Amino acid sequence: MGSIDVTGVRHTLPDGRVLLDGVSFRVGEGARAALVGENGAGKTTLLRIVAGDLVPEGGAVARSGGLGVMRQFIGSARDDTTVQRFLVDLAPPVVRAAWEAVEAAELTLMETDDDTAQLAYADALAQWGDAGGYEAEVTWDAVTVAALGVPYDRCKYRELSSLSGGEQKRLALEALLRGPDQVLLLDEPDNYLDVPGKRWLEERLLATRKTVLFVSHDRELLARVADRVVTVEGGTAWVHGGGFGGYAQARTARHERMAELRRRWDEEHARLVELVRTLQQQAANSPDMASRYRAAQTRLARFEAEGPPPDRPPEQRVTMRLRGGRTGVRAVMAEQLELTGLVRPFDLEVWYGDRVAVLGANGAGKSHFLRLLAGQGVAHTGSWRLGARVVPGFFAQTHAHPEWLDRTLVDLLWHGEPGRPGVDRGRAMAALRRYGLAEAGDQSFGTLSGGQQARLQVLLLELSGATLLLLDEPTDNLDVLSAESLEEALAAFDGTVLAVTHDRWFARSFDRFLVFGTDGRVYESAEPVFDETRAQRVR
Repeated sequence: MGSIDVTGVRHTLPDGRVLLDGVSFRVGEGARAALVGENGAGKTTLLRIVAGDLVPEGGAVARSGGLGVMRQFIGSARDDTTVQRFLVDLAPPVVRAAWEAVEAAELTLMETDDDTAQLAYADALAQWGDAGGYEAEVTWDAVTVAALGVPYDRCKYRELSSLSGGEQKRLALEALLRGPDQVLLLDEPDNYLDVPGKRWLEERLLATRKTVLFVSHDRELLARVADRVVTVEGGTAWVHGGGFGGYAQARTARHERMAELRRRWDEEHARLVELVRTLQQQAANSPDMASRYRAAQTRLARFEAEGPPPDRPPEQRVTMRLRGGRTGVRAVMAEQLELTGLVRPFDLEVWYGDRVAVLGANGAGKSHFLRLLAGQGVAHTGSWRLGARVVPGFFAQTHAHPEWLDRTLVDLLWHGEPGRPGVDRGRAMAALRRYGLAEAGDQSFGTLSGGQQARLQVLLLELSGATLLLLDEPTDNLDVLSAESLEEALAAFDGTVLAVTHDRWFARSFDRFLVFGTDGRVYESAEPVFDETRAQRVR
């Protein structure tokens, strides 16, 4: 079993702002602790500190038991990483080191096949066995069969980018939950998972004896799994010892108590200042009052030196203004549309003003469908077209915009893009402020949290003048407040919305449901359908 102890951790951003200060909490053996907070509050940074990726400026982190880590953006791999390399990176350090040695020895043997190289290769294989490498391969075989439906030997050289985001996440979760590490750090493990996958994750987290600290914005998962809640806000953290069901009430009560303590401190401070001022005037006229004046000064100085209690954290306000515009009556039309290798031919008409939730399991073709409507190259047969004055705006599930990574938010807004005019710094900062991104205006896109990147994508949709919103898992990285703001903005949007989602709460706000079935059939349902399982295809 393992545990996590965080004591007095402090972290400052490159621009000098203090992100975390005096953060302390403990996650005991076998606990399932949810780490929550607004987008940009520092949750991922705190996980990176606990994982040892970042060294805190102050404080310390102590862990017992091996540590397994799922990073935030697992599920969005678009490079040439293979399944094998991915699983190795999730393995304990001793296994990773032994695998690197075998790889190096194999490369040397291919270049120079002599006795020395052969002996080095044999030694590397022996070290691989001593490190538990063969046992790891047995586990990986079970992992790939469970996550992908194929044995390890058949998929280990497959590029991770050929898997869907949900398949990448499931692969990582299977590896970590079946692995030897007793402490797991999971940064948004439910992102990219379909609803059956989320239900599977809930059951596995409830059943595991490992110690788990996880970040999630899925309210249903939090309510089922978390047995305590660690909140990052106001630069520090506090712990609610119960489940998520009573969390909102506990947080409100804490904020009210903090506000009351601060109000009392301010009143006492004002009283002491007034007392010193009065005694100063009296001491000027009566030497007998000089000692009382000095005593009051000393008391005020001590009071101010102790400082006020922490103030109630300011509430984040996110105001999204998706305007849209009037289009033709029929916004999207498809006739015998077939996504090659994914779905059977289907017909579809989407009318101006419709709110369509696109549901179904991972790998069913939902994201391909949205990318096709956005004008991207997707193999298909049949026909489709957009209606008059329909301007599509696409929200990418994986936030995959490599051209943005090193550019600041103000720069992105200043220069604009085809179809989106640029705005000056004043207007850019005003827009960023509405989205809770003003302080990040001069940060590069690549340094933002997943939720901040998601909010920026929504802002760019607002500025683009899109009349058809194609949203691929828009709530995955949004905190609860931002997700609610998005729901309100979509309700007021003058246009048409198609959204792929596995967010059960979000899906229920739509009025039409287009379901991509396990068998390749695309059909409409009067109610949300969450039980379609992963499509079984030859791999």
